[in-house]
Amino acid sequence: MANTPHTLAEEFPAEVDKMHKMKLENAHFSKIYDEYHEVNRAVHRAETNVEPTDDANEIALRQQRAHLKDEIWAMLKAD
Repeated sequence: MANTPHTLAEEFPAEVDKMHKMKLENAHFSKIYDEYHEVNRAVHRAETNVEPTDDANEIALRQQRAHLKDEIWAMLKAD
């Protein structure tokens, strides 16, 4: 089980400046960006048993994180 947070800066290191700019200029991107970090923190807390949860919830959180990451990537590529 991975205990390393999957920050967007780690996931998309070449896009850090672009993400920062888009957060300031695009309200929808900013919302999705913030939501990703909230879900990512929840996944990390579940994986490290800081906030234990059942397997189904942990899987759902990971799927939500993946969906948000895909949406962010699509927005980065479209801009």
